[in-house]
Amino acid sequence: MTAQEDVLILEKPANGRIWVMRLNRPERLNSFNGELRKSLYEAFWDFAHDDEAWVAILTGTGRAFCTGQDLKERTERNAAALAGEPDPMVQLPDYLQDIYPLSEKLNCWKPIIAAVNGLAVAGGFNAAMQCDVRIASTEAEFGIAEVRWNQGAAWVHHLPKIIGLANALELTLWGDERISAERAKEWGFVNEVVAPEDLMPTAMDWAERMLTLAPRSVRNLKEILYRGMTMGPAEAQRYGANLERNLIGMEDSIEGPKAFSEKRKPEFKNR
Repeated sequence: MTAQEDVLILEKPANGRIWVMRLNRPERLNSFNGELRKSLYEAFWDFAHDDEAWVAILTGTGRAFCTGQDLKERTERNAAALAGEPDPMVQLPDYLQDIYPLSEKLNCWKPIIAAVNGLAVAGGFNAAMQCDVRIASTEAEFGIAEVRWNQGAAWVHHLPKIIGLANALELTLWGDERISAERAKEWGFVNEVVAPEDLMPTAMDWAERMLTLAPRSVRNLKEILYRGMTMGPAEAQRYGANLERNLIGMEDSIEGPKAFSEKRKPEFKNR
């Protein structure tokens, strides 16, 4: 176990193939300041470019998963700006405004699991949404509260594709209430709801199952699913067929059918 930054704890069990990224600002409900945003981007960058890393789990420390932008810090920054002081967030590179694996800069198609331990609101809701599957504690709550504070949430454009337009409008426009993990599951946002003590073991089980699967095939299918949402059927079919040519000649492409014929589990190496 190693700590990347105090605000983000990075753990690498299972020979480095599983990464656990733990948001670690519990005193601020794991809200994003510049330091946490930078640390998380760097962690995802390293994950995307590490050949040994196959799957990641994103979770939080304390009673919150993430509550989005640190509005207390934002207030302090606004006061400093009125006093003529430079805003440190303005100095951050543009790419740090889009810190997640599917951003154009990161372009990471490895699977990401959200282990939602508590509050996931505003930008924290977005952080969970940017993951591929969401495992939620029964203590988790979800909400998009930007309308309460006159803030923006351009990222909600993706939400109707997950939970439907009516539910997305309810959650976004009437942002004065949060929904439970069970209701989020009913809407199709959460994949599984478990007791708090079972959250990380369940997320780890999902991650360990991924280690038995062919990583190149997994990444191809994730990319096809996401990109296909903005394509017509014929275009998506052509894109997927062209992408999957990268399976030709791989050792894993030989190992899969061979293991099936020999009635054993395949041993994939991403080669």
